[in-house]
Amino acid sequence: MTEAQIVCGDRFETVRLPQNAVTVSPGVSLGLPTTDDLAGVIRHAMDEPLDTPPLRALVKRGDRVTIAFDDATVPCYAPLWSTALPMLVAEVENAGVREEDISLVCANALHRKLTHEELAKLIGHEFVARHSSRLRCHDAEDEAGLQHLGTTASGHDVEISTAVTGSDLTIYLNCSTMRAFSGGWKSICVGLSSYRSIHHHHTPDIMSMSLDRNRMHEILDEMGSVVDAALGTRRIFKLETVLANPLAVHTVFGGTVGATRAAVLETLRAHQPNRRDLVEEPVDTVVYGVPDWSPYAAYSHNNPILDLISTGLGYLGGVIEALGKPGCTVVMATTCRDRWDDVHHASYREVWETVLPQTLDPDEARHEFEPRFARRGDYIERYRHHNSFHPVHGIMALYPLKRLRHAGRVIVAGADDPSIPAHLGFDTTPTVDDAVAEAGDGTVALVEYPPAFNRS
Repeated sequence: MTEAQIVCGDRFETVRLPQNAVTVSPGVSLGLPTTDDLAGVIRHAMDEPLDTPPLRALVKRGDRVTIAFDDATVPCYAPLWSTALPMLVAEVENAGVREEDISLVCANALHRKLTHEELAKLIGHEFVARHSSRLRCHDAEDEAGLQHLGTTASGHDVEISTAVTGSDLTIYLNCSTMRAFSGGWKSICVGLSSYRSIHHHHTPDIMSMSLDRNRMHEILDEMGSVVDAALGTRRIFKLETVLANPLAVHTVFGGTVGATRAAVLETLRAHQPNRRDLVEEPVDTVVYGVPDWSPYAAYSHNNPILDLISTGLGYLGGVIEALGKPGCTVVMATTCRDRWDDVHHASYREVWETVLPQTLDPDEARHEFEPRFARRGDYIERYRHHNSFHPVHGIMALYPLKRLRHAGRVIVAGADDPSIPAHLGFDTTPTVDDAVAEAGDGTVALVEYPPAFNRS
């Protein structure tokens, strides 16, 4: 047997695995140097963008400028927002734009709006204090604040914020590209869009982190073409970030959406290994720990849906198809506590109690329940005015249940309350050692997920 450390919620556990078990890195960190001059790489992106004139040359006095930025769900813990946003404001002001003509928008899409106090933790207390009257979060349910620009050739609605359509220039600060999931046109056509647009590509089978043949970004690129046709190709200036790891920036690219996206993908392809290449042959059992973390628990805490499905099978579960044989056993180590934040995740408890007992099929959940939740006035009110996630987000958090089409069995090790995993039909054991033994003979791969933390 061989010993290893595995994360389990907010602690580490020592586990004993078969001698022939393979240990693989999930590729969270890239083999790239970290910059020791964050302001310098941002300045370079503004002064020497890939395919546009310098940022200062794109605006003039009298122009209206929107500066939009990623919300706190982005797994970047470097001081990127607090460094870049003051520089962007100063740059357009030095080019002649009046302070009152600058709008600042957090691109939270269907995620919950952040309070100014929470935004201050993300983007800087002094910055928020100075610009509070012009700082807001996007509202995906504000009909007056959205403009429908038409449909793509495939019939997908393109509806985005009037903060974009009504500005002479929109500057977007992207703070991380997690594999190929974020960035590109997702920033505008999701972050500053509406459920009417988002539902076209936010489906169990279309959402993807793939670096190649990414159907979600193919649709988003179609939507971006509609935006460019309506507004012009020089109306959006993008700052796109490559992280060396969640705590440090490697570089920032400036320019159009297309050029910056291409540069980021080229960098990621060169330095991020294909998950299917991490093992020589698919294994019988995939083992990993689930930290007490979720991008959707910023300034809040996890709940069973986030622990087991969104994080456990979703953000971490991409390794299941890559490493495991069809019908493999998945062993997840997580404390999986029975706790809920009914203010910030208003619809989640109802999804857990009423949707999951009826189906574990994410497509069925999407078709049968999502339209109903999308029209729930009580939950929409909480999204718009009480800092809750949009009502459909609790359904979308179920999409990673698609992993169960590949995994034959899920065993949750270390759960504080075994009835929580049982609600999903998952088996439980006290320890990872017990779970691996119960999985039976066969090959084992341990994925070394690192500890993580929610913003607080």
